[in-house]
Amino acid sequence: YGNFIDNLRVYVRGGAGGMGYPRLGGEGGRGGDVWFVARERTTLKSIRERYPQKRFIAGTGANSSVKALKGEKGKDCEVHVPPGISVLCDDGTQIGELNAAGERLLAARGGLGGSLATNFLPCKGQRRIVHLDLKLIADVGLVGFPNAGKSSLLSKISHAKPEIANYAFTTVQPGLGKIMYADYKQISVADLPGLIEGAHANKGMGHKFLKHVERTKQLLLVVDISGFQLSVKTRFRTAFETILLLTKELELYKEELLTKPALLAINKMDLPCAKDNLNELMKQLQNPQDFLHLLQEEMIPANTLEFKDIIPISTYTGEGIEELKAHIRKCIDEEAEQENEEYRKKKLLLLQTSV
Repeated sequence: YGNFIDNLRVYVRGGAGGMGYPRLGGEGGRGGDVWFVARERTTLKSIRERYPQKRFIAGTGANSSVKALKGEKGKDCEVHVPPGISVLCDDGTQIGELNAAGERLLAARGGLGGSLATNFLPCKGQRRIVHLDLKLIADVGLVGFPNAGKSSLLSKISHAKPEIANYAFTTVQPGLGKIMYADYKQISVADLPGLIEGAHANKGMGHKFLKHVERTKQLLLVVDISGFQLSVKTRFRTAFETILLLTKELELYKEELLTKPALLAINKMDLPCAKDNLNELMKQLQNPQDFLHLLQEEMIPANTLEFKDIIPISTYTGEGIEELKAHIRKCIDEEAEQENEEYRKKKLLLLQTSV
């Protein structure tokens, strides 16, 4: 995965409580807590470099004494993490999520101080090993098989500089770019490592790729008009088969992914025969049921993706790029408007019920 880290295993321990003071009934201070705090411009890589031991321990509570019968609480330990983190226990159960900067999550609670209830003996803090699992948050996620031209597209529509070559699997780590519009609006785009058949079963980079799709607001499928073949040993897939296979992979991993708004970019329109292939593909997409017999049964998705728009492009000549940017903007704006409308309706309903 190169320099990109999207999973980190850390040890967290709350501070122990302070000793009680039996003679005067004094209570020891509670141990400090360990908190994860979401913060912009933080990466899991920077956490690993800064804390190579990956151990986070909160301070011990102060002992009770004649001068201070109630001991002070131990110092909390705050760990800054990037937004988009899921915090999981070692057994895979989720403790919580941090999706926006400023959100906090209690990772390990401090122990109680010594008091009459504990025979004036302090309690130890909570200790556990947790996994910080990052899912990229972007407005648009580029989805496609290797070599479909996703990295080229990202470099054309944004200021990102991904590695580009004419072989499969140039992208082995997610890349983020931002589309800048004339009115200064910015839309973030994530180029995700190429899917392969069987990704849902964690083949290739299966889950490492698919989990990043979960947090994107909309999908942009990028398909090579001339079809795709991963290697000599695998079957050649036409553009239509590629779209169905990508849909199937998303469906098998998590069915909800197919409810996201989706656009389809048909790339490499500069190639010879591209126009004929496009006409054929459009026919197939208009009546997919008539062409499903061309595929094996296990490749056919239960639900097909509804594309808001289909845009033919060429990252080589620049054809259709501006049009694609306009469609992405329109799609994002429509979603935001819909969310606002739902929010307004909820508020109105609350006001009506409270009156």
